[in-house]
Amino acid sequence: MILVTGANGMVGSYVKEIFHDVELALTDIPEMDVTNKDLVFSLVAKYKPTTVLHLAAETNVDKCESEIDHAFRTNAMGTYNVALACQKFNAVMIYISTGGVFNGHAGQIHTEFDSPAPLNIYSKAKYEGELIVRDLLHKYYIFRAGWMIGGGSAKDKKFVGKIIELCKTRDEIEVVNDKFGSPTFARDFLRGINKIIKTGNFGLYHLANTGVCSRYEIALEIVKLLGREVMIIPVSSDRFPLPAQRAASEAIKNYKLDLLGINPMPSWKQALEEYIKEWGT
Repeated sequence: MILVTGANGMVGSYVKEIFHDVELALTDIPEMDVTNKDLVFSLVAKYKPTTVLHLAAETNVDKCESEIDHAFRTNAMGTYNVALACQKFNAVMIYISTGGVFNGHAGQIHTEFDSPAPLNIYSKAKYEGELIVRDLLHKYYIFRAGWMIGGGSAKDKKFVGKIIELCKTRDEIEVVNDKFGSPTFARDFLRGINKIIKTGNFGLYHLANTGVCSRYEIALEIVKLLGREVMIIPVSSDRFPLPAQRAASEAIKNYKLDLLGINPMPSWKQALEEYIKEWGT
């Protein structure tokens, strides 16, 4: 039995498909508000899962910057409650973190052996969640994702979804070309998790689609895949000031999985092509 928190989110939308051969308990707010310790404990006691896939999180980076208590209450203390429940009921915990924990300079690609130095509140809260899991548990997996894509037209409110929608109405779109990362298709991400947790190799892993790109390069690829005549104009990130500071590079490499010979992730271009083909379906 796998108990899933935040099952109605972008990543959660692929859980049934990927874990189709496993008994699942899918929960979301308000049924399982992870900031409510008593509620978390009661649901874990009810379902008695062998594994808890903890997807529930506040992922709006700029909202976290302006609502600091909410960010830490949800992403750090919510994780604390889930980890305590896993500790008490002897369940393996799967925690989702972010490549944003690094203060990357242009050209940097971080591995699991680099030291985090988060720049914004969102990343700080997610990193605190990592430390909590590592402090409280012996049997856990921490997976750091890159720039998440997925969910389709119904749930994708992030960069890729926005660009796809803008392509329907614009002839020109300005996109920043000085921020770099590693796209992570939610379906591939869960496929990877499903494979890795079967190995029993507990610990921390990077799990992004392979390769590094800028937001600008992603937009160019989207236009090509859509077959639209839209001009993508490169601009500095200063053109779109945001409340939360972002690193120049949030790029990550699945280095530990490469060393173990079990890196399951395709390239970001392959992932984006698969995602665009199914958009809106």
